[in-house]
Amino acid sequence: MAENMESLNFIDRFIQEDIAEGGAYAGKTVHTRFPPEPNGYLHIGHCKALTIDFGTALKFGGLCNLRMDDTNPTKEDVEFVDAIKEDIHWLGFDWGDRFYYGSDYFEKDYEYAVELIKKGLAYVCELTPEQFKEYRGDLNTPAISPYRDRPIEESLDLFARMRAGEFEDNKYTLRAKIDLASGNFNMRDPVIYRIRHMHHHRQGDKWCIYPMYDFAHPIQDALEGITHSLCSLEFENHRPLYNWVVENTSVPHTPRQIEFARLGIDHTVLSKRYLRALVEQGFVDGWDDPRMPTLCGLRRRGFTPASIRNFCERVGVAKSPNTIPLAFLDFCLREDLNETAQRVMAVLKPVKLTITNYPEGQTETMVVENNPNRPEDGTREITFSRNLWIESDDFLAEPVPKYKRLYPNGPECRLKGAYLIQCTGCVTDENGNVTEILATYDPESRGGDPADGRKVKGATIHWVDAATAVDAEVRQYENLFQAVNPDTSSMEALVKDMNPNSLEVLTGCKVEASLANAKAPASYQFMRLGYFCPDSKDCAPGHLVFNRSVSLKDSFKPGK
Repeated sequence: MAENMESLNFIDRFIQEDIAEGGAYAGKTVHTRFPPEPNGYLHIGHCKALTIDFGTALKFGGLCNLRMDDTNPTKEDVEFVDAIKEDIHWLGFDWGDRFYYGSDYFEKDYEYAVELIKKGLAYVCELTPEQFKEYRGDLNTPAISPYRDRPIEESLDLFARMRAGEFEDNKYTLRAKIDLASGNFNMRDPVIYRIRHMHHHRQGDKWCIYPMYDFAHPIQDALEGITHSLCSLEFENHRPLYNWVVENTSVPHTPRQIEFARLGIDHTVLSKRYLRALVEQGFVDGWDDPRMPTLCGLRRRGFTPASIRNFCERVGVAKSPNTIPLAFLDFCLREDLNETAQRVMAVLKPVKLTITNYPEGQTETMVVENNPNRPEDGTREITFSRNLWIESDDFLAEPVPKYKRLYPNGPECRLKGAYLIQCTGCVTDENGNVTEILATYDPESRGGDPADGRKVKGATIHWVDAATAVDAEVRQYENLFQAVNPDTSSMEALVKDMNPNSLEVLTGCKVEASLANAKAPASYQFMRLGYFCPDSKDCAPGHLVFNRSVSLKDSFKPGK
């Protein structure tokens, strides 16, 4: 049972009232469903819907079905079915043995359509698509169908022959007889069946007529015993038709449809049509490109199930459409990884540092914490020697004001977890480029921790031991689209809004030896740089590839 009414969203309150004593579903188990269309990969927008569907069932101790909406034979593919299952399980939800396909109900859909014809509530219409638009009417003009009064027996005969494959595509449709003058155009005798001579990915060539979603979906819900059909706001005007189908057929249950606002995110496109085009036209590296808003893309980039579920829960359930900053999704990931990711040292743009007074050939080990927020994760050892790699940005031959890192005769700086050093000079090539930084160290400062009480004006610098460091490729990502609201009026307009700097590939990076066998789904904080994860497709021992999941800090604050 859900918590007290004050803490419930509007969907929870409706359900609480429905299952209370005297309610429409008193004594019944709350039963929801998630019905994705298997014509693409799930994205973060679907994630909001599925967390509402599965989460609501969990909240009320109920059940949630997974049903593939494969009523349209033109786009479905088993690849997408498998990917949808994987994504849902990855997020931590499960449907038990309640996995279905919309096409499982084609025979029942047909039977209920015949029932409507026999009741005089459906008829076969032979308007062409062009005539259908012409006769649709407007708010002041009713729609027209010359075939509305076709005799029941004639419609039954034609509908059976439609199923038998006697007619070409679009020759006939089956329409519900409701109200041609309705102010809701979804109720103006909507088409509920059409002819499509197309191979179905599961049904093969058994069917050449296919039910429309608005007709099939309420039947599927009713046959599965769904109590609450939760869907996005664009279906609000379709609810009268949903209810009409349930009320005028002999389905065994009466589900209730409740709508919520879809998730919108700035700098992001959540149209599967355009996401598919980005993939097929080669603008991204597949559906799982880490810049894509798909769940497989986010997973490859290093997003965790906890961060995404937390994002969806904190966005909440709204009745009005809203757009959420993409930075908030990053914030939720950063918050999770700060608690869970192991701290390691890596240098993305390396330059050699030589400690001139450190004995040649000597190596020692430093003990460092894996994660200061999780003492239970313990410590590890890293090596230290005369030659190190540091970030090239941590040195300037001629410092600028307030620069607190390394420069000749500058202040002492801390090498993270090791010693205090002071820069004495540098070595340059014939072009004046710095190839080596020279410094001395204080042998009495081992540990290099500010807790030693020693005041140092210089910064703390991360490093890796040149003797044991491992080479890596690092991929740094920015928003795929530079526009806050990408232009989806056409593919050409959308491409113009793409960010040309959405991917930066760095080679020759240096990471500490503990990462030599790193593999997904591990996450690491590269100290001072951000959170990174091994790429699930390209990373392998001897060829390390890391994706930046999110930067270390950001100015975004929740509620702003």
